[in-house]
Parts: sequence; C-alpha cells; structure tokens
Amino acid sequence: MWIPATLISVLACLLIVHFLKQLWSHKNYPPGPLRLPLIGSIWRIIPNFSQDTFIKLAEAYGNIYTIWAGPLSVVVFSGFEALKESMVKHSEYFVDRPMTPFYKDLGKEKGIVLSNGHTWKQQRKFAILILRKMGLGKKGIEHKIEEEAHQLVEVLACAKGQPLDPIQPITNSVTNVICSLSFGQRFSLEDEEFIKLRDALWNILEFTMTFFQLLYDTLPWLMKHLPGPHKKVFASRDFILSVARKEIEKHKTHQAQEPQDLIDYYLLQIEKQSKKDPNSTYDEENLSQCIFDLFSAGTETVTNTLLWALVLMANHPDIQEKVQKEIDDVLGSSQSFSYQDWKKLPYTSAVIHEIQRFKYGLLFGVPRQCTKDVNIMGFLIPKGAIVIPDYRSVLFEPKHWETPQEFNPNNFLDKEGKFVEKEEFLPFGEGARACPGEQQGKIEVFIFFISLLRSFTFKPPQGVKKINEDPVVRIVTPPHPYKICAVPRSS
Repeated sequence: MWIPATLISVLACLLIVHFLKQLWSHKNYPPGPLRLPLIGSIWRIIPNFSQDTFIKLAEAYGNIYTIWAGPLSVVVFSGFEALKESMVKHSEYFVDRPMTPFYKDLGKEKGIVLSNGHTWKQQRKFAILILRKMGLGKKGIEHKIEEEAHQLVEVLACAKGQPLDPIQPITNSVTNVICSLSFGQRFSLEDEEFIKLRDALWNILEFTMTFFQLLYDTLPWLMKHLPGPHKKVFASRDFILSVARKEIEKHKTHQAQEPQDLIDYYLLQIEKQSKKDPNSTYDEENLSQCIFDLFSAGTETVTNTLLWALVLMANHPDIQEKVQKEIDDVLGSSQSFSYQDWKKLPYTSAVIHEIQRFKYGLLFGVPRQCTKDVNIMGFLIPKGAIVIPDYRSVLFEPKHWETPQEFNPNNFLDKEGKFVEKEEFLPFGEGARACPGEQQGKIEVFIFFISLLRSFTFKPPQGVKKINEDPVVRIVTPPHPYKICAVPRSS
C-alpha cells in the first residue's frame, strides 16, 4: 500500500508547486478574492450572488480587481475613472472579444458581436453607416417603429384596462422592428416562423451566463457529444441563420431599385467590394451573422427597457402624471411626433434616461480581451486577460448621481428643469466596442414610451400595492414576470 500513498503524496506536492508557481507568475495582477486551486475565486462570488456583487467586490478590492474562474483570469474595471482610463484612453488594447469555446462555436468569429480583427472592423463600420442612413425620418426605420408602436397600443387596448402580462406584446413589437430593419417587412403576430424566431432568440439569451455555458467553456470537447440545453441553443442559432439566408435569397431574386433594408444595402456592398478589395469580409455568411447579431442584441435590451418603464411608471404615479402632462402640453392632440421632439420634452427625456440608469439592462458590460500587456492606473493588465467593464458601477457611483439608489429623474435635470447630458451615463458602453445600434435603441425606446404614455395610464392590478422591482439576475436583468393595468386615457 505504500506505493499508491507515495504516488498520491508526490502528485499532491507537484500540484501544490504548480499552483504556487502560477500564483507567483500572476503576482502583478490586480488584487482580488483569494484564489483557490481548481475553483479559483468563484467561492467568493457564487454564494448570495446578486446584481450588486461586483460593486461590493470593488468596495473590498478597489476599482480594478481580478477574479478567477478556475484557471481563467478576469480583470474587472469598476467606476467611471477606471473605465475612462481603460475603455477610452487605452481603447486600442481592449477591442477584442474573448473567444471562449461557446462564443466561438456560436458566432463562428463572423458578424459584429462575436468577431475580432479585420472582420470586426469592416462589419462594425458598415453597420454604423447603414443604421445611421436608415435611422431618422419618415422614410427611415423611425416610420417602422411608429407602426409597431401603434400596433402595440392596439394590442394593449384590447385588455380594456384589465390586468395583462406585457412581455409578449412588447417582445413581438420590438422583434418586428428588427424584422423591418433587416428584411424590409414585418410579420403577422400569428406567423409560425415569426413565433419560432422569437422563441429561438429567447432560448439563446436564457442560456448565457448559466452553469451550462460555464460547463461548455470548461469541457467543450465533451459537451459537444452530450445532450443538454446547449444543443437547443445551437439549433436555435441555426434556425435564425436559416431565416436570414432565406430572406437574403429572396432579396437576390427581387432586388429593389433603391435599397430599402439592411440586406439590400449589404448585397450592394458585397458587389462593390468584391471588385476592388481582395481582403473584403463582405459576404453572405457575415451578412447572416450580422442579422443574427441585430436580433440577439437589439431585441432583449429594448424589450427589457420598456418592461422596466411600465413597472416604474406604475410604481411612481406622480412621475407618470408629470410625463403625461408634459407630453400633452407639448405635443397636444396631434398624433404625429418624431424622435427629434425629445429636445422639447426635457422631463420626459430625463425619465427615459433615469429608467436606463436605474434599471440598466445588463449585469455588466460585454466582456473584452486585452490584446497587449498594458499598465492601467498602476496595474499590469496582461495580454490575453479577459476584461469586464462594469458599467453598472458607474451608473450607481454616488459621486456622480444625486440619489444613485433611488429612481429620480432629477439626476438628469438642472435647477431650471432643463435636460442635462451626463458623461457618466453609459448604458450603451463606450470606446471602440460601444454599441453600434445606440441611436437605433434610443429612437425605439423614445417612440414606444411616448406612444404608450399618451395612450394609457399604467397601474398595478387591484390589491397590489407595488410591482416587484427586483430583477432576474443573469447577463441581462429583466423584471420578474408581472401583470399590469393599461388604463386607456380619456383624451
């Protein structure tokens, strides 16, 4: 029996020596929770995990700290100063997206969100250009958003002020905006393909930041051969891409004289670049993935913002009443309004910004990867380190906000009641990887919000004093399912 005991002792010693060597090699990393063999510092994070966990870690270890997911190092930037220094002043070092096994298999390193290098630069540049071109005005996507907002109002009106669950009608309307933007058409809410598309998006978003994603990233070679929710995710991805490819083929067969949607513009770009750029990444696979990115990034965020807006209006009737009075006074009975009217509605604009601050749609910013060793505020951030920009920490940083822990539109108003732009307002990120659809998102939220508040007063159901304001904690942070009364306004 002494041989196995000796081998075990030697193996244990070797593991300890290896672990100590790793600790020594990472001695210059930013501080963080104690790193244990195998599990890293997950022990400090998982128990009592909440949306405030990362803010509490920053209070304990400083605004730049390291957490370990097993052998994987993750550096977190917390607070406005650290994020400005890293994501803006040194943005060139933090442009890459970490290619974990799951995200590599999901996005195939194509499109915008899950690509790097030359592919990412070309796809992002084109997306920003086209979204701007299609954005404002009656001939642009703004008109499509108005149509969907009108459809949403009609659906909610059918409840005649009785309690309803708003998640499906809002999701339908927001998804149809992306359909119009990408395909040039909206779908009937009863369309089988539209329902499958909406459900496929939900399957993917529900999987992210779960135990099964961590398991896939840890053991990809094994998970690829095992059943589980990851199989459903990849099937959902394949379905969304198949819808995109089918629409691309339709556009190729019936090309419009003038481009009407993303596919039209992109097909023209493929034709244009193929003749003069041998390194062009404009092709149908990247186009399909860009459409996938638009759906995955543009549906959940806007939907959750609107769901939170209704909760906060119902729970703060005084604020809701002030918004409605300003809308009535400025816009009157005219049905027509545009995104540019936000300048005439300072209080309403402050409320929308405060909704996005107080109920930031993500647990933290989408991870990035450091491309070179770089010194940030005295700490070495090594090449290859995964980096998390904690934008939520900035949106709740006490020195920047009058009442960071309360819903208060005055955070965006001066003493004269004029709307104030704030540098610390970062719900769309910042730097080279800031959301390319920021303007699109702002237009959607504004038009939907104004349309809903003009048409209804939102109230909790009878017997409910206050709708739950605690979020569901995952990578996106939606409200818990709820019911609300959309009471038609007499005007």
